[in-house]
Amino acid sequence: MKRAHYAGRDLKRAVNVEDLRRMACRRLPNFSYEYVEGGAEDEVALKRNRDVFERIVWLPRTLAGVGTPDLSTGILGETCHLPLVIAPTGFNGLLWPQGDLALAKAAADAGIPFTLSTVSNYRLAKMAAEVPGPVWFQLYPVKDTNVIDQLVDRAQEAGCKVLVVTTDVPIFGAREWDQRNYRAPMKLSVASVLDVLAHPRWLWQVMVPRGAPRFENLSEFLPAGASSAMVGARYMGTQINARLEWSDIERLRRRWPGKLVLKGILCVEDAKRSVEAGADGIVLTNHGGRQLDACVSGVELLPSVAAEVGERLTVLVDGGFRRGSDVLKAIALGADGVMIGRPTLYGLAAGGQPGVAHALQILRSEMERVMMLLGCRTLGDLGRHLIRS
Repeated sequence: MKRAHYAGRDLKRAVNVEDLRRMACRRLPNFSYEYVEGGAEDEVALKRNRDVFERIVWLPRTLAGVGTPDLSTGILGETCHLPLVIAPTGFNGLLWPQGDLALAKAAADAGIPFTLSTVSNYRLAKMAAEVPGPVWFQLYPVKDTNVIDQLVDRAQEAGCKVLVVTTDVPIFGAREWDQRNYRAPMKLSVASVLDVLAHPRWLWQVMVPRGAPRFENLSEFLPAGASSAMVGARYMGTQINARLEWSDIERLRRRWPGKLVLKGILCVEDAKRSVEAGADGIVLTNHGGRQLDACVSGVELLPSVAAEVGERLTVLVDGGFRRGSDVLKAIALGADGVMIGRPTLYGLAAGGQPGVAHALQILRSEMERVMMLLGCRTLGDLGRHLIRS
């Protein structure tokens, strides 16, 4: 019998994140799947994010009498049952109805934080009232400081304790495979429209009940007729701040009273500058391989960054994580936690909130198993003595 990943509809038969990816690919029309899956240009950075984990191998300890390991940790003042934070992602309403809420509720059930994107399809205040777990807010610093200030104040009023500022989008990366689904900016090609019609279950679930998802946290800032996410995205492309600089971060630091995290750091010098700017944490990331191609991965920078600033701020990392062992490798290299994006999005697209919960349970089970095989009782037992890279 030929080996094949599961790609059906029964979540219980998905034994790893790759199975969930295949399930998501089958359920979604290509334009929606490609938005999640693709990277910039030749996708060198996207591939590098995965390849780095194959170069890191374990040096396990035996006869350690571990028992069931403890995966809990503290991240920026939050007690987390797993060393994970769900990363901010946009257009989740195109994967599943009220996709952002499904992600947030699954995160709360798993005991980890969820990060709501500026370009999410669910209103922050409403989510904060409906979700019992910690909700962080991600900010795209647009050109208009008045919009920034209102979004920051709204996050504070909603009770968010962590503001995640994305720093690596002075311009959108060239996501060429994504672009091929459109005849004009945000206008689907004829082939893509026909592909949508070939996915009636997705069309009925996502588009029919409420119509196209909206940028709920930006609706009052968008021009008339740009309320839908598809049209609003085109408008947002004109609002990206290409002149964003460290003084803008220092201004945000003065305005925001909670924890401040800078997402998009990819060198030791910028990590040190983050400390000087008053950040409480950073995310080492190349934006999932979606911005600058042929770019270093966050995991590759972990040892040097952790050695330089690990005692002064929280170091998170994302990019390419598909296995529980990948997460533990990052912890061993000095990360305080891992932001995950695509694994939980695959789960969302495959089966809504239960799919996200299944993805998190898969990662939990893999981490527990690897910890036992390594001979580690707690995450604090992990370290570079257990790996060779």
